[in-house]
Amino acid sequence: MSAVDKVKLEISVVLGRTRMPIKHLLKMGRGAVIDLDARHDDPVWIYANNELIARGEIVLLGERIGVTIVERVRRAA
Repeated sequence: MSAVDKVKLEISVVLGRTRMPIKHLLKMGRGAVIDLDARHDDPVWIYANNELIARGEIVLLGERIGVTIVERVRRAA
């Protein structure tokens, strides 16, 4: 096993956001739908370990959903 195999990386992709009272969230069951402030063709924000690294777009790959990177976000020095 190489050192690269031991590196842990958490990737998050954010399509949209919403606000709701915690009591509504607790009442939701499996399969509940949460309305976001975004559409399917809006850009997504890609985070690595909670740090913004890129902007992307949602793509359909057959029956799967993917993300393509459109622009890398530069870190402030």
